Amino acid sequence: MATSIVKLSKSFFVKVLVGIIILPFVFWGMGDVFRGGNQNVIANIESKKLSTQEFISYVNKLNLNDKQLKNIKESNLIEKILSEYIGKRVMDLEIKKSGIQITDNSLRNIIKNEKIFFKDNKFSRTEYEKFLLSSGITAPSFEKNIIEQESKRQFLDSLSGGISISDTLVENEFKKENQIKSIEFIDLNGYYSNQKPTKEKINDFYQKNKNFFKSEFKSFQYASITPKDLINSDEYNEQFFSQLDIIENNILDGQSFKDTVNENNLKVFKTKKIDLNKKDKDNNTIKDLSDNLFDKIFSINSEKTPEIIKSDNNYYLVEVTSKEVINKSVENPDVLKAITDQLDIQNKIRNNTSIAKDIGMGGFDKNKMKKFAEENKLEIKNYTISNLKQNEIFSEGIIKNIFLINDGEISLITDSNLSNNFLILALKTNYKKLDKKNNKYDQYKAKAKLNLVNKIYEIFDERINQKYKVKLNKRTIERVKNSF
Repeated sequence: MATSIVKLSKSFFVKVLVGIIILPFVFWGMGDVFRGGNQNVIANIESKKLSTQEFISYVNKLNLNDKQLKNIKESNLIEKILSEYIGKRVMDLEIKKSGIQITDNSLRNIIKNEKIFFKDNKFSRTEYEKFLLSSGITAPSFEKNIIEQESKRQFLDSLSGGISISDTLVENEFKKENQIKSIEFIDLNGYYSNQKPTKEKINDFYQKNKNFFKSEFKSFQYASITPKDLINSDEYNEQFFSQLDIIENNILDGQSFKDTVNENNLKVFKTKKIDLNKKDKDNNTIKDLSDNLFDKIFSINSEKTPEIIKSDNNYYLVEVTSKEVINKSVENPDVLKAITDQLDIQNKIRNNTSIAKDIGMGGFDKNKMKKFAEENKLEIKNYTISNLKQNEIFSEGIIKNIFLINDGEISLITDSNLSNNFLILALKTNYKKLDKKNNKYDQYKAKAKLNLVNKIYEIFDERINQKYKVKLNKRTIERVKNSF
């Protein structure tokens, strides 16, 4: 089913608001809500029991990567996945209570109007069946997924349908992005570039986090499996998949990689020991292997255990032949860079938090800004921003945040990865005027509607969290974590 969703991600599934409401159920302070029995129940939603088997089946479909599986016992990943799954189940309950139903005719129309199933500008049953075959999914499973997504779309539409957007809301949305703002600013990157971590701090960080500086090297072999190889055809048809099932069953019965290759006349490719970055021990990069195929092979933990995998719509017989874990020294360039980058981020967070706290408490005014610049030999610059695309100094995202600052206020503005940090003093703001005849009017009306809809969804989230009583079996959660 995952394959079908990916293949249609650019078609009608784009129209479906998938996952827009994730219900944030809390996983602490609830006590041991189950005692004794119910070992196979991981949670209760109202009177409905969520079985451990059902939840593990959901987790397995997520195809967690090797790193996630390794850290699953120490992290709260399982709790997060359980929270999301409970949110999906609660959504199903709400949809059922709303009375929304997708009829057979509606389902038929959705499929028949999907252009990826068209041939000669009309729906082709053959194209539809070819899609199912190549995706390895049954028609009932695929159609069930469509029903679930369409039900969710209709339910969310029912929450936000009939909204009327006033001119004031549209103008407010326009003003957020259309200003002429005069500012004074300090670029804090110069401030942070002078605060390099000492060798002692680097060594201390390395000693405390040695386990994170290990490289796993794997060597493996793989062979492409095509219709030409198995049935002397170019078509991924039913005969091909039947033969593929036979190969997979033979592997499950213990057939070796070598015997499988010989029996089906497959061409084998082998690699040296390479790490997660596709580099060997001499730091040479393996180039004749796609990233997608490599990632899937490298995620395999078992040695000498052949598997069949699908990558980029092709099928492969793969096997990890050996594994080796090597500790990297603190002198390793990659390790050194990772540590200095981490310490740099920690330093920025610490200092930014302190500055933001002073600003929030009113202790960082224009005079304090001037003093801060003098003490740290930083320059206060004057600048006028006239549009979002004015990227001589600031990115569009930072300009959007600058436009939110009221005149006379100081704010600390950063980007998402803290690579750019600025102290901004807003001096004067002039707002541009929006003409209803402007071709951008509808664009800002849509933005205003989206913001209002999101607020409605937030209110819905809060109501749902109050409405449904969720009880968790902490012991079972721990047992699930230890099973990976």
